[in-house]
Formats: sequence, C-alpha cells, structure tokens
Amino acid sequence: MHRPGRRQVTIATALAAATAAAVVVTTTAGASGPEEPARNAIKSGKAKNVILLIGDGMGDSEITLARDYTVGANGRLNMDKFPLTGAYTTYAVHADGTPDYVTDSAASGSGWATGVKTVNGRISKTPGTDKAVPTLLELAQKNGYATGSVTTAELTDATPAVLASHATDRSCQGPADMAKCPSDTIARGGPGSIAEQSVNHRADVLLGGGKQRFDQKVTDGAYKGLTVTEQAQKLGYQVVTDNAGLKNVKAGKPVLGLFASGNVPTEWTGKPAAVGGTDPQRCVTSNPNRPAATPSLADSAAKAIQLLETKQKQRHSRQGFFLQIEGASIDKQDHAADPCGQIGETAAFDRAVKVARAYAAAHPDTLVVTTADHGHTSQIVPLEATPPGMSATLVTDEGQQLKVNYSTNTPGRSQEHTGTEVRIAAQGPQAYRVLGVTNQTDLFTTIREALRLR
Repeated sequence: MHRPGRRQVTIATALAAATAAAVVVTTTAGASGPEEPARNAIKSGKAKNVILLIGDGMGDSEITLARDYTVGANGRLNMDKFPLTGAYTTYAVHADGTPDYVTDSAASGSGWATGVKTVNGRISKTPGTDKAVPTLLELAQKNGYATGSVTTAELTDATPAVLASHATDRSCQGPADMAKCPSDTIARGGPGSIAEQSVNHRADVLLGGGKQRFDQKVTDGAYKGLTVTEQAQKLGYQVVTDNAGLKNVKAGKPVLGLFASGNVPTEWTGKPAAVGGTDPQRCVTSNPNRPAATPSLADSAAKAIQLLETKQKQRHSRQGFFLQIEGASIDKQDHAADPCGQIGETAAFDRAVKVARAYAAAHPDTLVVTTADHGHTSQIVPLEATPPGMSATLVTDEGQQLKVNYSTNTPGRSQEHTGTEVRIAAQGPQAYRVLGVTNQTDLFTTIREALRLR
C-alpha cells in the first residue's frame, strides 16, 4: 500500500484546514466585505504577482495597540481581514548554526529573502562562511518579473537591503560606510556598499528615504567620483524626491525615490513614554518635521504597483511582479518608546495593506502576504499598573484610557526586540502555506513556489 510522504500529509492537512476556514461566513466587524472570497485564498496554483508587506517590529502587541486606539477593541484593521492567518518563528542563528533567540532586522529579513538563517547584522549572506545567497528579488528578476521595494526607512536599511544586496554587516550602507565590510568593497573585488548594489541590481522601483547614502561618492570602479545617485542616473534611473516627482515618472524606466535624507519622518507625534508614566494624551495626527510633499506609504505602494504592472504590460510579459512594502518606523518608534509615533506608523502601514488587498481583489492571481520581521517591546497593561520602566497613557478614539508599557531596557536606552513568534497572514495562490506555526525561512519557499522561481 502506498503511504503518503510527510510533505503530502502536511499540505493535505493545511488545505483541509484552509477549506474549513474558508466556508465560514463572517458577519462581524472582521468580515472581508466585498473583497476576494476566502475560498479563493486557498488556491495552490501559480501567482502572477506577489506583494509582501512587512511591518517592522509589528508584533501582536503593536497590532493590538493600533487597533485599540484607532478602530476600537472590537474593530478590525485592514491587516485583520486576511482570510488565512498563522504565525512564524523569528530566531536568528550564531555562526555555528545554533539558535540566537532574538533576531535583528538584518538576520530576519535575510531569512525570508534567501531561505537561509544568518547571524544578526548580516545581509543575505551565510552565517559561517559569509557567502552571498540568492534573494527573492534576484530570482524574480532572473525569471522575468518586474521588481520593487518600498519603505519608510532608508532604502539601505536592513529590510530593503536584504532583497537587493549582500553585506557582511548592515552598517555598510553607503561608500563611506564600509568599515565593517572590507571584503565587500569594490577595491577588494566586492560588490560595494548597499546603496551601490541596490542601484546596480536595477530593481524597477526603489522608494524610501536615505538620500544621504546615495549622495556619497563612489570610491572605486566604473563610477568612481560620482555619487551613487549619479550612478543610478547613468544606469537609467529616474530620480525623484517628492510626491509631485513621483506622480510624474514614466513607466518602463526604473525609478529611485529618495524622500528624506534619513528615515522618512513619522506621520504622528506625541509625548514619549516616561518613568512613572504620562498624563493621559491624545496623539497628534501630524508632524511639523514631515514635509507636506512627502508621499505616504500607501501612495508610494499604489504608485509602485502601477509602475510595475505597466512595465510588464509594455513588455507583453506573461510574468507579473514582486514587490516588498515596509512600514519601518513601527520598530523605530518602539525603540524610542514613542507610542503615538508607533501607532501612527502602524496605521500608515495598514493603509498600504488596504491598497494591496484592493489590487488583489481585482487581480486574484496576486498573492498578498503581511507579516513582521520580529516582535518588539510595547505592552498594553492595566491602568493601575506601575511598570519599572517607562509608560504612557493614551486616550483612544473610543474615549477610553489605555496604558502602554516599555520595559525591555533601562530608561534612556533603546528598547529591545523580543524573540516571540509573530503573525503572518495571506490571500491568493499558495496562501495556505502560512497556516499553523511555520519558520520565517518558510516565507521564502511560499513566494518562490507561488511565482515558480527557479
């Protein structure tokens, strides 16, 4: 008698679970409404497009905090409405392959970008031998897909870097930042800084911050003496710096959008957490340090999708596109114990999720995945709690008080990532693969199989 292999049993079990989930008709606030029916989310065929959304540091606590504040405890965010939801583990490894239980964004991003776990601080290279491993973006390009990366961080920051570069250390962002990556320098026969590699890869769309890295001058090789921005222009990139420029770019030519010198300024502001807590506050849904011409993450996501789709239509390509969208400063504001900045960035990311899901509703051959790279520090605690670290009290949109605690490091120091598993949710072809508890590296396989990357 033939006995099914372990993989066959696993997939069959996942499909059965997905089918059971799909036939449940939801009538509560979590309903998907007019969007793609859940039953379509369990398709196991090929995807034409993949949109991967990463909320950096967006663990369950961060999601719950944004939900409670903006739509209410019984409300639902756009990211809550995916038909299939699971969790994945996020640990990194030491050089010998043993677990490092709390990851940074470089190692975690490298995990889904390459399918290989690595050491903290490393960008898409092996943990022990420091060898480059092919990334999803590279494989997608090789197989004829258009590619893009959108972020609210510097484009050379860890999460966007894992797709379009290979570096011994994440700090090697521009030509002047190579101290920890001597073997990666062009002078030593390496690929250069993360900024140089990113434009050399000729991804079709690169949108984010980090203009300061691209303004650095190349020190060796064919583009010596030019800034990386000038290098990009030599390679055919349209370079834009604000929303008006982004709206006017021409499809078919690569686009480099540099919307801030460093990280893109946050959308919201407020009082950070403090020892002993804060007076109850409402968040300010604006930021005087954010120029009015700065595109939102949702606007950048929508433009990226349009540019990638149009390029493939112009080429009459049967393949679609691969796009990564990162809400980066959820993490950065969590580090700073700034609940209003953190909630505002989560809300901004959630609007980008809405853009992606709306596109998928009209293009059901699109796999959309939303997840985080790692957990973070914020916790919702009772109002009467007296945490040993820093806390803040907010007045939510429901008119209720909510206390947020930040105690993963001593006050005055950067708050820390946590080693918890995080949510992963999906819809479209191969979405069933996110069900249950999986490993971060399994996301690489999900996307590779969805796009049939070889």
